[in-house]
Amino acid sequence: MKKIRWGVMGTGGISKSFVSDFPYVTGGELLAVGSRSQESADRFAQTHQIPRAYASYEALVSDSEIDAIYIGTPHPYHKENALIALRAGKAVLCEKPFTMNARELEELIACAAEHKQFLMEAMWTRFLPVFRKIREWIDAGRIGEIRQVKADFGFRLPDDYDPQGRLLNKELGGGAFLDAGIYPLSLASMVFGAEPAKAVSTVQIGPSGVDEQYSILLTYPGGQTALLNGAVRLALPNEAYLIGTKGYIHIPALFLNSKSATLHLHGNEEGNETYVDDRASSGYSFEIEEVNRCLQAGLNESPVMPLQESLDIMQLMDRIRKDWGLQYSADLK
Repeated sequence: MKKIRWGVMGTGGISKSFVSDFPYVTGGELLAVGSRSQESADRFAQTHQIPRAYASYEALVSDSEIDAIYIGTPHPYHKENALIALRAGKAVLCEKPFTMNARELEELIACAAEHKQFLMEAMWTRFLPVFRKIREWIDAGRIGEIRQVKADFGFRLPDDYDPQGRLLNKELGGGAFLDAGIYPLSLASMVFGAEPAKAVSTVQIGPSGVDEQYSILLTYPGGQTALLNGAVRLALPNEAYLIGTKGYIHIPALFLNSKSATLHLHGNEEGNETYVDDRASSGYSFEIEEVNRCLQAGLNESPVMPLQESLDIMQLMDRIRKDWGLQYSADLK
């Protein structure tokens, strides 16, 4: 099968992490980068040994040899950037959060369907070997019926962090929920589905108008619960537990990029099992491989991270933010 040729939209920190994993990718090659200036594109291309550099996103997606575009731009620009790529006939892997709200994501999904193009949220955690193993344990019933998920992702920004910096700037989609909260929510969705019967939460809104700390309790139709916490002003344990009737699975910090997980069985320590991933990559290579596999198979979405699940999660996030009274500019359009 032919290699999938990639272009990268945006030259920020997440794009740097993403392209650094290409040496571990089979079935794909990095062909081009696009930025809002030629200088930025040239600098990024030289640093990461990328053959082509474009001074605009429009020029990037106009390259007829590119098959797929990775979007690593700031949150509020994901929708418009993805639309540019989809309309140009490119497959799209869009960094999370997919969009600022569910309405924007519905527009992307409709555009992808209209142009018959692949579209996927870059929830890289879902494709890591540890999470593949966890799904195997769950599907095999190793810990029985899962009744509770507990997951945290929070970090403490420096006291002198610029309030206009991305993580606290409301106009750039700042706050803990969009940046960190997507990980615990996606884990709960992987286990229970993305449509809880009830969502109760509490939040601390900081001086810049974004959420700095939150806690969420989700209750599902069968009575299962998910306890989720996130923060940008508080360092959390960043572990996760999947608790079932026969035992539990512990994913140590940093759970969203963990290289290990341990299955603990109640009253049967001999049955305990630890899975260790000895990968050399940062972990982004696995989502790249998933896109490559899907495109080579002629699929327009991933069965592991389907579009309906991404939309369900975004609708849940909208619901929770509405309870907080937290709106972004995209919500007012």
